[in-house]
Amino acid sequence: MLITVLKFHKKPLLAILLSFFLYYFFAFEVIRADFNTLILTFTALFLLFIYLTKQNLNWKILIGISILFRLVFIATTPNLSQDFYRFIWDGHLLLNGYNPYLYLPENYASSLHTLPQQAETLLKGMGTLNASHYSNYPPLNQFCFLIAALFAKNSILGSIIVFRILLLTADLGIIYFGKKLLTNLNLQPKLIFLYALNPFVIIELFGNLHFESVMIFFLVWSIYLLHQQKWKWAAVIFACGISLKLLPLLFLPLFFRYFKFQKLIAFYTIIGTSVILSFLPFLSEEAIDHFLKSVGLWFGVFEFNGSFYLLAREIGIQILGWSPTKLIGKITSILVIIFILYQAFNIKNKKVTTLITAMLFTLSFYLFTASTVHPWYVAMLLILSVFTPYRFALLWSFTIMFSYSFYQNDNFTNNYWYIGLEYCLVFTMLIWEVFKYRKQSNNNAP
Repeated sequence: MLITVLKFHKKPLLAILLSFFLYYFFAFEVIRADFNTLILTFTALFLLFIYLTKQNLNWKILIGISILFRLVFIATTPNLSQDFYRFIWDGHLLLNGYNPYLYLPENYASSLHTLPQQAETLLKGMGTLNASHYSNYPPLNQFCFLIAALFAKNSILGSIIVFRILLLTADLGIIYFGKKLLTNLNLQPKLIFLYALNPFVIIELFGNLHFESVMIFFLVWSIYLLHQQKWKWAAVIFACGISLKLLPLLFLPLFFRYFKFQKLIAFYTIIGTSVILSFLPFLSEEAIDHFLKSVGLWFGVFEFNGSFYLLAREIGIQILGWSPTKLIGKITSILVIIFILYQAFNIKNKKVTTLITAMLFTLSFYLFTASTVHPWYVAMLLILSVFTPYRFALLWSFTIMFSYSFYQNDNFTNNYWYIGLEYCLVFTMLIWEVFKYRKQSNNNAP
């Protein structure tokens, strides 16, 4: 049996073995500041991923290698992000009975409160920028942090492993519900591995501990329940996604024409009630104020890897002589709202595929106009694209890694050459696909 497998799958097995060693190298040797090594290693992994998805590998092998590649990172410290230090910090605050929305780490360290375990290491790891702002992680995300604090109270590495177990569970859930949804939509079930086996997902979400995986799990589960006409449970699960990360809020207007009026009101009521209930343990006027201000800072003030936003800012500087960032922020916010409403009223049927496509383009427009587009923001776009014929998000899951050129010098500045290349490739493919599928749609019209 083994000899037969080796004989007929020699090249795929070689690709799997090479991928394993490259993931090992990435996990233990690559550092964020060494951009050239980072991008070369990632490019090799991405090409091997594309090759493996085109092979006739059975379902068990695909799941097995998806897990195997993740396990390479299971006990490693994230090398591209330091956010996990804040996750551990917030978890310890909760464990000690403190509201993480009420305390700044930099002040907490100098106060009379009982400090979290390894406080000095956590503060140094998260950096002064993170330590000087209140937590912006919603309640269900905080619950994940608390789980790590409960099971690994005295160990940073232990907390990391707990986080990874949670993320692995979420990824398996995405594969499970993603396969069921693809099957029900008469699509190829193995398309889910465009997400699950993607090195971007393995490195960015699992390797660097970004909880978008859990949010995506709730989103895919919710869409599956919608397709099964279980809209009440779909609303509860959708609310869990919002309470994990706020991003699914963008999609709420898209249901406007998906449901009849009474059902729509009930759907929104269930979501709103569920989200409010998740916030109740933390609720206070001060906590809400801190949370909203912190979210506003991360999404409206900081600038990283934006496309149209950075282009508009540079044009504004050349014309006005100063940076009109506040004005650009207001204009892009209005444009996003207009685009979301356009998508909501443009939905012409109640098919789940139509809803998913509207979500795909709504999120795309938001990211294209955002001031900050960290790599892990593209993960939700990638999973949505799996259920559509569009593949520009798959390309973006590769080009988004160009954004790490930001860290290759001590000044931490955007490299406009790499940003330009990243978005030019994505926009080119997006425009090509839109015209291609619009033409096909017109040709198929009666």
